[in-house]
Amino acid sequence: MQRSTKSYTLEEATRKMEHYCAYQERSHYEVRQKLISMNMIPEVIDVVAVHLIEHNFLNEERFAMAFARGKFRIKRWGRVRISMELKKKQISKVNINRALLEIENEGYIETFNELAEKKVETLKESDVYKKRKKFVDYFLYRGWESHLVYEKAHEIIK
Repeated sequence: MQRSTKSYTLEEATRKMEHYCAYQERSHYEVRQKLISMNMIPEVIDVVAVHLIEHNFLNEERFAMAFARGKFRIKRWGRVRISMELKKKQISKVNINRALLEIENEGYIETFNELAEKKVETLKESDVYKKRKKFVDYFLYRGWESHLVYEKAHEIIK
């Protein structure tokens, strides 16, 4: 069985990537991976990436900020998880820090407290230590800061 590998001209690849970036904010890393999956040579990848940056289709800072806002608002992730996911997408430390500033502290703590109250109600565990462990594991996985999680666990699970 032979896999067909479609080849793209520079023009086609550029148009395709403009559409890819216009549809949703993308990181430089995602764009490079997409171009690699399209079997583009490194020289073409660089040319297309430069074109996308120059024409404002690709902006790492804008991507990082949108990513942080979205993951916090929709998936209710904590700053630790958001930061890790941005690192995976090879976003610079400066842009990660800028993106995390998009999440205001008051709303962050409010959201955490709200989620904690809801989570405690759903934990059907009679052993206090097991209940705390489930609570802590849940929030650490979602990237909430450990000091917040442990304080809250001891405060509401007695």
